[in-house]
Amino acid sequence: MPKTRFESFSSKQLTALTFWCSGSKYADRDAIICDGAVRSGKTVCLALSFFSWAFYRFEDTSFALCGKTVTSLKRNVVVPLLPVLEELGFHCKEYKSKNLLEIKMGAVKNRFYLFGGKDEGSASLIQGMTLGGVLFDEVALMPRSFVEQALARCSLEDAKFFFNCNPENPQHWFYREWIKKAKEKNALYLHFVMEDNPSLSPQVISRYKSLYSGTFFERFVEGKWVAAEGLVYPFFSEKYNVGEPEGRCNRFFVSCDYGTVNPASFGLWGEYGGKWYRLREYYHDSRKTGFQKTDEEYYSDLKKLVDSEIIEAVIVDPSAASFIECIRRHGEYRVMPAKNDVDDGIRKVSSLLKERKLVFSPSCKDSLREFSLYRWDSTYIKDKPVKENDHAMDDIRYFVSTALGDSEGGFFALSVER
Repeated sequence: MPKTRFESFSSKQLTALTFWCSGSKYADRDAIICDGAVRSGKTVCLALSFFSWAFYRFEDTSFALCGKTVTSLKRNVVVPLLPVLEELGFHCKEYKSKNLLEIKMGAVKNRFYLFGGKDEGSASLIQGMTLGGVLFDEVALMPRSFVEQALARCSLEDAKFFFNCNPENPQHWFYREWIKKAKEKNALYLHFVMEDNPSLSPQVISRYKSLYSGTFFERFVEGKWVAAEGLVYPFFSEKYNVGEPEGRCNRFFVSCDYGTVNPASFGLWGEYGGKWYRLREYYHDSRKTGFQKTDEEYYSDLKKLVDSEIIEAVIVDPSAASFIECIRRHGEYRVMPAKNDVDDGIRKVSSLLKERKLVFSPSCKDSLREFSLYRWDSTYIKDKPVKENDHAMDDIRYFVSTALGDSEGGFFALSVER
């Protein structure tokens, strides 16, 4: 991985880096909040500020680094930052089994523990510690109970809180309790846009802006806390997202949303020319047909969909344990439980649709029908699609989230783990 390089800093980045320094007009703040657009330069600058402040104020002290998961925290913060700290004269030792960084500067040593705050049960992980401060990377993706438990651990005098995030729904607890009450919380609030990152050229900024539309554009490009409404995929285009490959596909997957009372949706995917095509699909709605199918009957339908293609894996709704076991028992196909983070999956599908790297055969009538009907549910505080006309949408999301890797640097990469 290339090293992180800093050619210059914007004024907003410099404020994030130095707000705690002696003589700064913000030195008395108890917290800093950096939110806004993706790739706006807030994450690494805030993390560098956090480590520098920790050594400026404390020694032989424990701190917490928190992300949605430890894996995402390492990817977003630890991996890009450790080489920078080493270049600045820090000595860093990572204890991977303990999720611990032990860092020294001269004779001063501090400990930085890594935590994942993915659900309500995560709060127990951090109980009992005494901390000098905590950094939350993507705090809007963490449950309130975890964040508040971590804050409660910061009982040392002069402890500070460092937050960064991209915007979510305006009813989100962090927006209401911290951003809207920043003055009351004695927190410095800095709102970032892409232009606050000097390392991004106008061409790169323009490319990022072309990736998003609708709610995602307002959040990830303009940095606004706005509610999701209307179609989930308003930019789906029959002109660019419907078609057939011009030649023979060389890699194949199947994705499945399993249903007995609810519809079941399967899709056969093939890769050609850097794009993934939904070549054909299977859709069974027991309410319309008047009969439900067994796992063995669905397996027979799966085999007909696959036909003679060599499938790398069948990706299945993780709640469909009996169908997963049925596929395993037959031993013909590798089966994988799907990753089922709805918000993250929708973002990834959106990126590929915008980049015209996800294409659907005209024969996939049920997918095309659901794209025109799949909407956000405006009755919920948290972003949530309406639970109807979503079965093909779910199996598409399972395929993208599970087979096509992970997002790096704000873009979704077509990289399949073999």
